Amino acid sequence: MASEEITITGTTDGRYAEILTPEAIDFVVALDREFGARRVQLLERRRRRRTTRTTELDFLPSTRHIRDDASWTVAPPAHDLLDRRVEITGPPERKMTINALNSGAKVWMADFEDATAPTWENVVIGQLNLRDALDGTLDFTSEEGKEYKVNGWIPTIMVRPRGWHLPECHLRIGGRAVSAALFDFGLYFFHCAQRQIDRGSGPYFYLPKLESHLEARLWNDVFVWAQETCGIPRGTIRATVLIETITAAFEMDEILYELREHSAGLNAGRWDYLFSMIKNRPDVVLPERSQVTMTAPFMRAYTELLVRTCHRRNAHAIGGMAAVVPSRDPVAAKRALNQVRQDKRREVGDGFDGSWVAHPGLVDTCREVFDQWLGDEPHQIVRKREDVKVTADDLLDVKAVGVQVSEVALRTNVSVALRYTAAWLGGRGAVALGGLMEDAATAEICRAQLWQWISTATPTDYGVPVSAALVTRMLREELDVLSETGALDEDAARRFSQARTLLTVLLTERTCPEFLTLPAYLRHLSGGSAAPTPAEVTVAA
Repeated sequence: MASEEITITGTTDGRYAEILTPEAIDFVVALDREFGARRVQLLERRRRRRTTRTTELDFLPSTRHIRDDASWTVAPPAHDLLDRRVEITGPPERKMTINALNSGAKVWMADFEDATAPTWENVVIGQLNLRDALDGTLDFTSEEGKEYKVNGWIPTIMVRPRGWHLPECHLRIGGRAVSAALFDFGLYFFHCAQRQIDRGSGPYFYLPKLESHLEARLWNDVFVWAQETCGIPRGTIRATVLIETITAAFEMDEILYELREHSAGLNAGRWDYLFSMIKNRPDVVLPERSQVTMTAPFMRAYTELLVRTCHRRNAHAIGGMAAVVPSRDPVAAKRALNQVRQDKRREVGDGFDGSWVAHPGLVDTCREVFDQWLGDEPHQIVRKREDVKVTADDLLDVKAVGVQVSEVALRTNVSVALRYTAAWLGGRGAVALGGLMEDAATAEICRAQLWQWISTATPTDYGVPVSAALVTRMLREELDVLSETGALDEDAARRFSQARTLLTVLLTERTCPEFLTLPAYLRHLSGGSAAPTPAEVTVAA
């Protein structure tokens, strides 16, 4: 151990050095040495589990005693996580951070995961922006000279580190890349935990992509170790888990139980949940994503079970994302906001205590809906939803026999997958496309649906089955249109070419590739192609 070199590949100069201090790097390295092996074992468990037949997706017999025990609850909510009726999410990019902090939302989730392309610049400067926000020194001036500053009161800050599956290849221990989750968590906790406590808040997190309660247990052990190491009282950390995989949906009680002293509830991560359903049930074809609404039987079962489970354990249940980007066209804007309003009314009516928006322009609409329902109450945990009875069959009730895919839906998925992947390779993780704020989760649905339609030769509404040749042709046509309109400079053309090649490979795999962002990162971002010119630094272990 002691002889292992710690290598940083990426710039450490200028303001980077304020985050990448020797003490902070030592803390991250110690985290990875303590928990990295368990992470690898759990990822291997995921791989083995994916080979299990879909008929075996069920509630765990071995943990039935946890589900049946009505006596346990999670810790009482932290005072500034009591009212979470509107949460805004977005990357910790400097201008977007200021806009989110000025949005009027109750909570801002700084997202290092789906909304951030993990270039070295994005992940390190994102940490710097969070620290500056807490220090009251965050500002930004655009190229046009417009100034952005934080206007006094700010929402409660929560941070979403990257998932367990992702590495951070710019920091290596003896040649081995550290866990991106531990890198993001460790840097934020080291620099900002005490800052948050001094402000009367605390280090709060969102945990993405969990697939089992064992992965939640690992996070809880990370929290305990970090608090003990830094002399912070146990239980100060609070974390909300996104239930965005079908396997985690069967272990909601168990996930809350593992994190109960640190739990801040569960969130319905609807987009990744659809993606997970495709990966775990590839034989059951889903229609285009716009048709898979939250009223679909399996989505309804999932969200109602989430509310019932959370409220039974005195935990918050947070609803899904409103991803609309408000239009400048007043008619289109009114129509979009009405759709958001109806979606939030369904959520609050089902018992959710708050919900997500992706744009500051949606905060007022979401808040109005929850204000009308909740009034002066901070949440509705008192509604236990004991009327909800959900079985394993209900969670797996994907009735989509005889699906036909429209040409519009096919081309939309091709366009979003290509355009988003190209933007991601250029360092942008949140991209407005077609009136929606697309992130890695929505891009994953697009490419997973394309893979599923190809692998099952799903018929189109014009009589031609979806095939690799058809989708490949559409990718080429999409790229040709962009090229002919002069929309691509040399750098953009390179990124679009990389995106097209990557998607072509993923869409023709025999089994659905687990993630788009993992091969994209390993092939294009980890080497510094989209990051500042790398300089290699070796630190004594």
